[in-house]
Amino acid sequence: MARILVTGGAGFIASDLALKLADDPKNEVVVVDNLLTGDIAKITSPGHKNLHFIKCDVNHFEDISGVFYAYRFDHVFHYAAVVGVKRTTDNPVMVLRDIDGIRNILGLSKNTGVQRVLFSSSSEVYGEPVEIPQNERTTPLNSKLPYAIVKNIGEAFLRSYHKEFGLDYTIFRFFNTYGPKQSKDFVVAKFLRAALGNEDITLFGDGLQTRTFCYIDDNIDACLAAYHRREVMNDVVNIGSDQELTIKALAELIIEITGSSSRIVHLPPLEEGDMTRRMPDVTRMNKLLGRDLLPLRTGLERILEGTAVTR
Repeated sequence: MARILVTGGAGFIASDLALKLADDPKNEVVVVDNLLTGDIAKITSPGHKNLHFIKCDVNHFEDISGVFYAYRFDHVFHYAAVVGVKRTTDNPVMVLRDIDGIRNILGLSKNTGVQRVLFSSSSEVYGEPVEIPQNERTTPLNSKLPYAIVKNIGEAFLRSYHKEFGLDYTIFRFFNTYGPKQSKDFVVAKFLRAALGNEDITLFGDGLQTRTFCYIDDNIDACLAAYHRREVMNDVVNIGSDQELTIKALAELIIEITGSSSRIVHLPPLEEGDMTRRMPDVTRMNKLLGRDLLPLRTGLERILEGTAVTR
C-alpha cells in the first residue's frame, strides 16, 4: 500500500487527482486543505473508503507536521496555493505566505522518508513571453508577480532539497486547465455561467490576449503517467494544450455552443497579471499521454452535457 498526501486537495485539479489515486484500493490517500478556496464537496465520495480529508493549513507547521508524523507518506502531491489572478494580485502578502508551506512540506518530507514530491507550479513563471512555444528548458522565467515568484521559489526549493538531501521531485507547470468542477471565478466557468444566463460576458481590454485550454482529464492523466512510470524525475514538464486562441474567441465559441444571446463587453485592462500570450511546448506531455489532447469544443460540450456549471 502506498500512502499519498495531496495538499490543496479540495481544489479543482487536486480533487480530481485525489479521487483518481483513490480508485486504486492499494493506495491510502490523505487530502489536506484549509478550504480558503477549496470545497470539500469536490472530494465527497462514499465509494472511496481509502480517501481521508483533514482540514489543515500547510503554511502552519503545527498543523501539517502532525499529519506527516501520523501517516508517514510515501509520496506527496503539493498543490496547495492561493490561486486566481485577481485574488493573488489583490493579496500579495497572503501569496508570499505560501513559501512557508513549501518549506514545511519539503522539510517534513525529508525527515519522514517521503520518496518523491510532485509540485504544481504554473505557466505564470514564464511571465511575458520571450519565445513561443514556451519550453521547459530554454524559455527564461521572467515574471515579477508574487504568485509566479512563489512558484519559482518552490521550484528552486525542490532542486535544492534534491541536491543536498536526495529528495526526488517532479515539477508540473500548469497552463490553463478547465473542467466540470472548476471554480466559478475562472475564465471558462465564468463565461459558461454568463452565457447560460444570457448575461454579458466581460473581457479585460481588447480580449486579444491568447491562452490555451487543457481539459482536466488530460491534465490528470499526464501527471499520473509521470507519477506511475517514474518519469520527469527531478525535472519539469509543461501541462497544458498547444492550441492557442484569444480570450475574445473563447467567449464567441461559448456563445455559439450554448446558443446564448450574451453580449461581449470590454472592461479596462487589468493593471498587472494578464499576460499577452501564453502557449506551452507540450512535447514532453504528449509523450506522457501517448494520445491526442481533447479539443476545446469537445471539452466544453462535455461540461454542458453534465450540467455541471455553477449558476
